[in-house]
Amino acid sequence: MAQRTERADALRNREAVLAAAHALFAASDSPHSVSMDDIAAAAGVGKGTLFRRFGDRAGLIGAVIASRLEPVQRAVREAQDAAASSPRQRVLDLLDASLRFKIENRNLMSAAEDAGLGSPYRAEHYGWWHGILRDTLDQVPGVPAAEFTAHALLAAIRADLVAHLIDGQKMTPEALRSSLAAYVDTVLGNGSEPSGTRKEA
Repeated sequence: MAQRTERADALRNREAVLAAAHALFAASDSPHSVSMDDIAAAAGVGKGTLFRRFGDRAGLIGAVIASRLEPVQRAVREAQDAAASSPRQRVLDLLDASLRFKIENRNLMSAAEDAGLGSPYRAEHYGWWHGILRDTLDQVPGVPAAEFTAHALLAAIRADLVAHLIDGQKMTPEALRSSLAAYVDTVLGNGSEPSGTRKEA
């Protein structure tokens, strides 16, 4: 019984920490201005709890990103399973979903790189996006080397590039999404299926 209570307490602490981190990161201009002390105080836990549960700041940021990404991935899987549109349109929808997530979370995604999470290509979420995109590209007529093409398309929406274009170049999110749609259309070429237009969010 004591072990079960301990696990329940640990789960509550984890949820409290993630909720506090979500709120503080969202309210700040930059995740760098939010300290581990700030998060621990907002969550009502000791700072040691953060390090035991998440290892370090990079681990905590990674956990926040994963929790924010979970509903996006669920929606993408459901849309892919429905298969109501052509593979070509599903490629565009996949990349648009990933781009919208990065636009909304660009500061946090950039902070993840700065915090030392390592190569983005080794991140679990990158592997997920690449795998589902590659499998969809395999179904598009005339697309060679789906493995490489998936990497190349994802490179066009790296978080640091998204932040540079929106925050540095003052490109609007809608303009960026439209530019991505045009780029994907060019990369996929003139396959036997007509390309769809970008869906509004």
